[in-house]
Amino acid sequence: MTTASRWRLDGHGALVTGASKGIGYACARELLGLGADVLMVARDEAHLEQVSAELADEFPDGRIETFAGDLSQHEQRLELFDWVADLDANLSVLVNNVGTNVRKPTLDYTEAEVRFLIDTNLVSAFEICRLAHPLLAEHGSAAIVNVGSVSGLAHVRTGSPYGMTKAALHQLTRNLACEWAQDGIRVNAVAPWYIRTQRSEPALADPEYLEEVLDRTPMRRIGEPEEVAAAVAFLCLPAASYVTGECIAVDGGFLRYAF
Repeated sequence: MTTASRWRLDGHGALVTGASKGIGYACARELLGLGADVLMVARDEAHLEQVSAELADEFPDGRIETFAGDLSQHEQRLELFDWVADLDANLSVLVNNVGTNVRKPTLDYTEAEVRFLIDTNLVSAFEICRLAHPLLAEHGSAAIVNVGSVSGLAHVRTGSPYGMTKAALHQLTRNLACEWAQDGIRVNAVAPWYIRTQRSEPALADPEYLEEVLDRTPMRRIGEPEEVAAAVAFLCLPAASYVTGECIAVDGGFLRYAF
């Protein structure tokens, strides 16, 4: 393999969930730029079609396919992989980015809210990994990247159920890395801190809270979705062929700041 090809994904198919906004959209765009065919999945069909058209204009030689569905639902996950199988997309990359949150003190959650967060943030990724396994193993040199969070490694006021799901997602990453290495599948994760997305806007709109966040971030700024996408893309590349079971923090130094 040439040096240049180690930093490209030409001929690879990449499935990105939660791909219409924020980090997921940035990942889809980054992978397209590296030559991958990208299968974009999100719930909002109209918005998904809009952003995929924008990407098609930016990458006229790229292949973009879209699937609208709620991946917290078992039947929707099965439909997704029936669709993927029909595409003959040479799937070698999976980016599990679907996630949501409900911010509350622990005592204020309803059981339904907790189950919703677990199903959306964790069970969906677990099941999608299992459904993708035969296709990824067939490729023989594949990569999964799970989008976790610093909240899975430290308390960051996002609510305990969210932190629970992200910590479990990090552990799933480590388990699958060990189990599936023999199948030619590398499994890694990224753990972002505050990233400038639609979901983070309400919290960061409070000037006092924003200043607290910046005070705990050595780089003194909020991250951009493209910065997370760059780390995700690296973990998908042939250049990262000996990296598995890792969780890379994309956090401006937040987790290393003790005082």
